[in-house]
Amino acid sequence: MSLCLQARQLSCERDDRSLFKGLDLDIRSGEIVRIEGPNGSGKTSLLKILSGQLRDYEGELFWNGAAMQSVREHFLANLLYLGHAPGIKSGLSPLENLAWYQALSGESSGGQGSGAQEGEQQRLDALEQVGLAGFEDVPAGQLSAGQQRRVALARLTLTPRALWVLDEPFTAIDRHGVAALERQLIRHAQAGGCVLVTTHHELAASSLLRRIALG
Repeated sequence: MSLCLQARQLSCERDDRSLFKGLDLDIRSGEIVRIEGPNGSGKTSLLKILSGQLRDYEGELFWNGAAMQSVREHFLANLLYLGHAPGIKSGLSPLENLAWYQALSGESSGGQGSGAQEGEQQRLDALEQVGLAGFEDVPAGQLSAGQQRRVALARLTLTPRALWVLDEPFTAIDRHGVAALERQLIRHAQAGGCVLVTTHHELAASSLLRRIALG
């Protein structure tokens, strides 16, 4: 399925200051779109607008050609948003955090019997893929900043969504984690997904990568 998120004449102000004005965007399947700009240029605000979290803006959004307000539920069912903060609960283990994410987003986190075992195995596999094997039951508050980031990034493996909106996903992870995440973004786009990302990290050159500059 070909996916497309569009913005037309998008404008946003903060504290009586214009962040961007008259912005047109087309984000399609098979693309990694990097939003660039200096601090304060509105990168995070733009991601929040495009992911439906911020409604204080002017302009129109469309999902697969339909006005966003008419297809919002379908759009959200295809969206995975990871913010600048890892957004994990420090008192829960990585396994418990992933189960909490699934429940919060309305996904099945496993019920009883074989279903529960299958759900837990999926979470264990996701944590292993981000390098957290052996840390599954450690309270997240005892993990390093990079490990906490990896808990959040495990959702990319665990949660099948077509559109990834990622705000500084490379923060606090080491070079091996950076390389693994870059490969994951490329695989997702090659499989027909869309990636919208802000990052201070210079992404590896790829024919899938497109840049949009703010400020």
